[in-house]
Amino acid sequence: MDFEIIGGVENIEIIAVGSSICALEYLQKTHGRGRWRKLKGIATVKLPNGQLRRVELHWYEAHGIGKRDMKIKHYLDE
Repeated sequence: MDFEIIGGVENIEIIAVGSSICALEYLQKTHGRGRWRKLKGIATVKLPNGQLRRVELHWYEAHGIGKRDMKIKHYLDE
């Protein structure tokens, strides 16, 4: 993750759960077994160059494991 989330993540939605996640095997091997969900949300982030941008984030999450593989999907303030 080469950015810092400023504030919180808003408008969180579940995209996929369990076996409907394409990367489920990778997640289980890398981070452990759990009830994995793919989520998306909107946040303000600080990029390495110091810019503050409004973005759509995607990540995976499982109870007891936490958020993993967070990435910026779209820049919303262009």
